[in-house]
Order: sequence, then C-alpha cells, then structure tokens
Amino acid sequence: MLKTKYAGQGSAAQKYDLITALGSHALSLNKTEQRRVLRLITLVTARYNWGRNELAVGQREIARLWSCDERTVKREMARFRAMGWLTVKRQGARGRVTEYQMELADVMNDTRATWEAVGPDFALRVEGAPEQTSVVPFPAGTQSVQSPPPDISDGTEWSLAQAVLHQEDQARFGAWLQALTRGERAGGRLTLRAPSRFHARYVQNNMAREVLLACQAVDSSVSEILITD
Repeated sequence: MLKTKYAGQGSAAQKYDLITALGSHALSLNKTEQRRVLRLITLVTARYNWGRNELAVGQREIARLWSCDERTVKREMARFRAMGWLTVKRQGARGRVTEYQMELADVMNDTRATWEAVGPDFALRVEGAPEQTSVVPFPAGTQSVQSPPPDISDGTEWSLAQAVLHQEDQARFGAWLQALTRGERAGGRLTLRAPSRFHARYVQNNMAREVLLACQAVDSSVSEILITD
C-alpha cells in the first residue's frame, strides 16, 4: 500500500524511495522533462515540510534555487499541478505565499514504470510498506531496554553495520535487527537470515533501506540486501 504521508518511524527510508523513484523516472525522459523532475527533487529535498505535508516557498526563492526567472517557476509549478503531483492547500494572498501539498501516491504511481530498473526488491518494499496507522508494535518490553552493542570481532560487513544500526536506534535494533544473521554474499548482494518468515518480510518491507545504507557505510561494495528466513 502506497503511503500518503512520510512521517514517523521508517520515514527516512520512504523519502529515499520517493527520491529514487523520481530520479529513475527522470532518467527515462527527454532532457526537458528530466530538468523539470530534477527541479522538483531539489525543491522537495531542500524545502518540503514532511511533518505538515506542505510546501510553502515563494516564487522568488524557488527561482533562486532553480537558477531561473519567476515566470519559469510559475509555469513549472502550474505544470506540476496539471500532472496532479502538487495541489494547492491554501492560496497565497496579501503577502502570504501559496501553500502546496505533494500528492505522494500519485507521484509514485506515475513513476511505477521504472521501478524494476531500480532493483527487484524496490516494488515490494514500496507497495508492501504499511500505512503509518498500521504499526507493528515492538515486542513487549523492548521500547525502554538498552540493547547491548553487537560483537564486531569477526570484522564482517554485517557485524560492523549492526554497530551502526545499534547507534542509530537501540530499541528498534534490539527488536528487529539484532536477530538477523549473515548469510551468503554473492558479489554486491548480501543475504541476511531472520528467525521467521514474518520477521524477514517485515524488515525487508520497512527497514531494508536503512540496513543497506548501514552496510554501505562500512563496505561500499554492498549494492543489495536480501532478507529471508
């Protein structure tokens, strides 16, 4: 199920997925359309308020960010509205800038054709991620428990990545990531094993991006994470 608001637990990975989808989509287009999508990516990355799901930036500021004139900004913003990617939350008046909302589900649907080019797990992760209202709880008692740091004595990319993940969020690490063990390594693909099918699917759908980034932080040759039971 595609999310309509990217905030809360796991939102950082979902934002990465949105930008990835937009970038992959842009690269499949002609140069004019590529520049248009790049402008949106830059604007969203720099100025979007994810907590309130809104963009409130004046045309002069956008023109400066895009290195263009305000007429171009006006035309491009109108184009995004026509595409259904942006809608007006509140019209600007008396010195107040227009506030926009990004229609995230529509953006993702329009970029769907290039998802396979990103990787075999991308569509599963994006479509399988639950809405924020359907949160799987941590196992009882893990929220306030300080998880012990992982053993990194074997020096593998996974043990070192576990240390990174432990520093980022001890509660989530103890609940979901500590139980993962290193499986096979084939080129850039690293397979991790979970104690159950449910555990593997939940981590794959909701935390695979964070796990991949942690692995790449300690071993840049890792290009894909596969989590299985």
